[in-house]
Amino acid sequence: MRLLYHNRLLLRFYLLSSSIRPMSARSLRHFTAFSKPTTLSSQGDLLHSQRLLFCLKPSSSIRPLSLRTNGYSYISESAAPGRVFEGNPEEEMSGTHFKILKVKLQELGIDADLCGPGQYYRLLCPNCNGGDSEERSLSLFITQDGGAALWMCFRAKCGWKGSTKAVAGGQSLKHVPKTKKKRELSESELMLEPLCDELIAYFAERLISKETLLRNGVRQRMFSDQIVIAFPYLRQGDLVSCKYRDINKKFWQEADTEKIFYGLDDIEGQSDIIIVEGEMDKLAMEEAGFRNCVSVPDGAPATVSSKELPPEEKDIKYQYLWNCKDYIKGASRIILATDGDLPGQALAEELARRIGKERCWRVKWPRKSGSVNFKDANEVLMYLGADALRETIENAELYPIRGLFNFRDFFDEIDAYYHRTLGYEFGISTGWSNLDDLYNVVPGELTIVTGVPNSGKSEWIDALLCNLNQIAGWKFALCSMENRVREHARKLLEKHLKKPFFDARYGESVERMSMEEFEHGKTWLSDTFQLIRCEDDALPSINWVLDLAKVAVLRHGVRGLVIDPYNELDHQRPPSMTETEYVSQMLTKIKRFAQHHGCHVWFVAHPRQLQNWVGGPPNLYDISGSAHFINKCDNGIVIHRNRDPEAGPMDQVQVCVRKIRNKVAGTIGDATLLYDRVTGEFTSLDEGNTHPHGGQKNKHSRKR
Repeated sequence: MRLLYHNRLLLRFYLLSSSIRPMSARSLRHFTAFSKPTTLSSQGDLLHSQRLLFCLKPSSSIRPLSLRTNGYSYISESAAPGRVFEGNPEEEMSGTHFKILKVKLQELGIDADLCGPGQYYRLLCPNCNGGDSEERSLSLFITQDGGAALWMCFRAKCGWKGSTKAVAGGQSLKHVPKTKKKRELSESELMLEPLCDELIAYFAERLISKETLLRNGVRQRMFSDQIVIAFPYLRQGDLVSCKYRDINKKFWQEADTEKIFYGLDDIEGQSDIIIVEGEMDKLAMEEAGFRNCVSVPDGAPATVSSKELPPEEKDIKYQYLWNCKDYIKGASRIILATDGDLPGQALAEELARRIGKERCWRVKWPRKSGSVNFKDANEVLMYLGADALRETIENAELYPIRGLFNFRDFFDEIDAYYHRTLGYEFGISTGWSNLDDLYNVVPGELTIVTGVPNSGKSEWIDALLCNLNQIAGWKFALCSMENRVREHARKLLEKHLKKPFFDARYGESVERMSMEEFEHGKTWLSDTFQLIRCEDDALPSINWVLDLAKVAVLRHGVRGLVIDPYNELDHQRPPSMTETEYVSQMLTKIKRFAQHHGCHVWFVAHPRQLQNWVGGPPNLYDISGSAHFINKCDNGIVIHRNRDPEAGPMDQVQVCVRKIRNKVAGTIGDATLLYDRVTGEFTSLDEGNTHPHGGQKNKHSRKR
């Protein structure tokens, strides 16, 4: 759409803001333009002058007549020679079809009284009424035969679009022309003049010298009794387009001209190029000694587009970049010095996406006051001077590329690690003194836990979680498919309260938890744990588990996740994927989740069926599925319980630490804990300590 081709800011400012008097039909027919005869539509594009003066021509004190109607603005016929058209345009088309079409548009609320065929028009959208600013945001196109029309509102909050035909079989809307033939301009045609003293003084206040203005060809132009700044856009010295600026910083451009960078000739053959957001910033850069600078012709987008980059021929908003690609393709370094506000940052991102971020640098504007930075190059020049602007450009940083970092990007975190201000540099204690020498819990790591069936893997993890909650106040998400909720609650409460849930069978000789303790324990369960469970017979997938765990982290502050066990997950995979490849991808997802959310993950995996097993602890390589379980984990632990009374006490559990990636948090070795079957507690076997329900403890901890 042509509305995308022109600067959207143009639409906001080209309507007259002062007193309005309508033209007569006769005056409208004799309406004049600056250049050769053209259509009414192109006049609507070209004549956007504001009645806000830089300087006043003393020969007249009468303001010109103006017309504001449905998105068009006009000046009086004394402005320049040349007619728009003669006669009635409806006589040159199928009058009947066009009348029917206008009636249909009128019924839709689209005022097309002044619209002709084969042209684009900017109108007030009947759907959103242009928002608070009453912006003429509706682009309307009428086909050459006057029998069909299509429209679209370009306000982001509206987006209303559609099409209609006068009668069936009218001209197809698929053949709407995208652009018009580009105009050829000359200074004499545009009536450009040297800058007056008042404008030179205006630039001097912004620290732009007369020499810089002359070298960049900055001129002025009369619009009736007004003078505005003219920025000629040149290529190889030839005038390609011209942009105008009034004293209130309102801009408009010549219509139907090719879009290029301002100052394009200054970057020809340059290896370093600076791109700024406005002509004033381009001039400011020259005052700081940088001539290898260009400005974009249009304003910045509100946000970065979420869509993929369009092909070159459809990238209308950034067509100037493609029109100048021969000038920038040889540059090895492109410095993006756009404005520091959000639209300026969005513009930098859009330019970098098209140029290639590997060639881009970005400028960080100096601090102005408090948390506010200077906005652009000209502001830095005015407040801090040319030397500060030069230093800012010379200190431009590499444009960030997602996934590519430098160590300096993490210096704050590294400093905190060195000074031990994070609080968990060495990991968090397990609560068992003889195990702390071997294994500590570090946020963001993955621990694989294995062991033969009925060796106490799940019991040990539950006891560890209780200790971490007591020591550090951690909360947890539990995806425990082998436990019923009520039985899992019993095990956790017994470990927390150190009393049996029941007073029968295993708990006959010990006092049962009281009702008051039980109610207190229920509150603790609710505050400490979140449960991830399927509500039907379906098996959960790892993606499903991690998605819910993410919610638990963000909503409830969970710091640990337990997935118990691996073989209870849904492991459907493509026929072409091996189990080894699947396990590798699954563990990668789990590790990324842990690192991104600072959440420690315990993943229980059973060993495969052991051949000729003689009762010793299995190896991590015995885990069913893949060797990736030991290759990709941060920590690997085997839980083993003695089953032979002649080999030793039956209540001793061996914690075999078989892998520690982070030597700060532990080392390889074995630690023995004493298991209390009544309460489910695990205690260290330190010399001199006794079993909580009788018996002498002995230390059975050794390093390998």
